[in-house]
Amino acid sequence: MKRVKRLVILGGGTAGWMAATALARTFGSQLKIELLESEAIGTVGVGEATIPTIHWFNALIGLDEAEFVRATKASFKLGIEFVDWARPGSRYFHPFGRYGVDLGPVPFHQRWLRARADGLESPLSAFSLATQLAAANRFAKPVEDPRSILSTLGYAYHFDATLYARHLRGLAEAAGVTRHEGKLEAVERAPDTGFVAALTTDRGARLEGELFLDCSGFRALLIDGVMGAPFEDWSRWLPCDRAVAVPCARVAETTPYTRSTLRAAGWQWRIPLQHRTGNGYVYSSAFLSDDEAAATLLGGLDGAALDEPRLLRFKAGFRRETWRKNVVAVGLSSGFLEPLESTSIHLIQSAIAKLITLFPDQDCDPGLARQFNTLFGRDIDGIRDFLILHYHATEGHDAPLWRQTRGMALPDSLIDKEEQYRRAGRLMLTSDELFREASWLAVFEGQGVRAEGHSPLADTLNSTLNLQQLEQIAAVVARAIPTLPKHDDAVAALIGG
Repeated sequence: MKRVKRLVILGGGTAGWMAATALARTFGSQLKIELLESEAIGTVGVGEATIPTIHWFNALIGLDEAEFVRATKASFKLGIEFVDWARPGSRYFHPFGRYGVDLGPVPFHQRWLRARADGLESPLSAFSLATQLAAANRFAKPVEDPRSILSTLGYAYHFDATLYARHLRGLAEAAGVTRHEGKLEAVERAPDTGFVAALTTDRGARLEGELFLDCSGFRALLIDGVMGAPFEDWSRWLPCDRAVAVPCARVAETTPYTRSTLRAAGWQWRIPLQHRTGNGYVYSSAFLSDDEAAATLLGGLDGAALDEPRLLRFKAGFRRETWRKNVVAVGLSSGFLEPLESTSIHLIQSAIAKLITLFPDQDCDPGLARQFNTLFGRDIDGIRDFLILHYHATEGHDAPLWRQTRGMALPDSLIDKEEQYRRAGRLMLTSDELFREASWLAVFEGQGVRAEGHSPLADTLNSTLNLQQLEQIAAVVARAIPTLPKHDDAVAALIGG
């Protein structure tokens, strides 16, 4: 078999440089990697929040955490606080990590549902160390010892996406990746196979390859413009199609969580970094003008705006053929799910991981592409349903957008999940899904989709003993909080300042 020796990446930004770094670290001198990007073309660069799967990617490329946190002005993230989503005035937290501890064959949340039926008054949040740490503005890393309550934690990061791409570029170039400055001028294709053979640039360079990654963002210059892979529109479920973003001055200690606040025509994000706070309003242009969105955002900042508001246009959806012939779309070119649950960078690394596992020879076996597309499709479908749940399960909001989303027809897969959880607290997940039991539990309960009963397995518990054990776990969580460092102190201890 003829191995792929030359790989060309169209586009830099987070997706391009993540792919370049990971593939260079994985294949080394076996693979010549060239990347084409233009300083004149801006990147989206506002996706500054991540989820814990980023640790897999950082380990793959050998990232030094202290160096990374220092270079990207990062802060730690224990989860997401949702304000006004369930109903006006409500708050709940989607934590990373687990609720409670493992006490045997009955899942912890079923123990909690049984205890609630038996009179337990402690809310679900009392059993999440991540939730309680976030509320106290404290932070700790997980440990491996299952006897420690710290083993239940998970964490991710907030960082400056532009600085992240710059940091990765340095690592990629050190690993042998060649960067070319310029814009795409033309695409050459092999007449017999339809494969892309080379990219030519406006500066006269010609980049030949056997495999091409489309990291050109929303423009999708190769996967759409050349390969014509169709786009599946999901705006009937995820109606927001614009965002306005602006950084503001940091005016208080940084919080170890993202905040999402429901607004009349969408929602507002708040992402704290070491040097500033990122803010944005994700909204539906059918219900709000761009000027009104910018005014709403600017009127709700913690500190002084540090730049002019920046407008982004998008459409929620996905290309089922993310890999077609010898072109693989990575990042926004493959599709877009709004940043409500901080999944954009996860989807980049999900594509990279699958590409490494299914890396082709020069003939680009269609069976590999089918497998890639199937697995990646399952990943994004699960995320789609999780996002739709947030939009659907709201109460008391009279704005037209929220009346529309409350009454919208749901995918069958989400209907099944809701019905099973309402009936007996069952969390019906497949092994392919990104968001696991704790995530669905947090959003179901947080947004008022409450279990009316528990599973038969929970009937095997001794009621008194179960109540005692849960009260002990809540007490352990509460005792741990004041012993752990403040978030800013944890960051300073890591980076040395």
